[in-house]
Amino acid sequence: MKSDLAKVLHPLAGRPLIRHVLDCALQAGLQRNIVVVGFQKEQVNEALRGYAVEFAEQNQQNGTGHAVQLALEHVNETEGVVVVLSGDSPFLRPSTLRAFIRQHVSSNCDCTVLTAIVPDPGGYGRIVRDASGRIVAIREEKDCSQEEERISEVNSGMYCFRLPALLSCVGLLSDDNVQRELYLTDVVRIMHSKGMQLGTFTAPDWREILGINTVEQLKEGERILKELSEAP
Repeated sequence: MKSDLAKVLHPLAGRPLIRHVLDCALQAGLQRNIVVVGFQKEQVNEALRGYAVEFAEQNQQNGTGHAVQLALEHVNETEGVVVVLSGDSPFLRPSTLRAFIRQHVSSNCDCTVLTAIVPDPGGYGRIVRDASGRIVAIREEKDCSQEEERISEVNSGMYCFRLPALLSCVGLLSDDNVQRELYLTDVVRIMHSKGMQLGTFTAPDWREILGINTVEQLKEGERILKELSEAP
């Protein structure tokens, strides 16, 4: 972002990115919201003053899987649905999030992955399916075969989990990778190996899964927000 400001604090249409995400969650009816904070946590806390949220601290950036592990330390329940959203993805609409959760619950899946069909899948993890069309893995681009690189269905980084299933698998994550981090995407592979039920929900507009990673994307974001707000 070419800035000393934490990415989720950059303003889009007058609000920090993280507030767009939380507003979506609240409008969709999510009852408990746990925000994982690390860099500039005090500023993030201040930006969310007035929001009914809890904070989990990730003092070492050990990956998305580690972030979810820390958030789960605040969860005492043993049943329910866990929704994982990305703090830098401000375009998801409440209507899409509600439909995503409804499908997850009605399908009795252990995990449902929010996906999108994108015009350019470069940089995204690809959704790998078996011959019957069932999801079996999320393949990071650097690990894709040439055939997998041509897959246009990508992972948004947002998920619904059945809480007991997530609790049984998230502790099995390994940092045996180049980045030495715990990847939440590996939970999908672990669940598949355990014979758990996996599903996907495709965003009605692929732009809803976009994240903000550059100043240029931030500038483009206002146009995207306006167009999505006017779309059916």
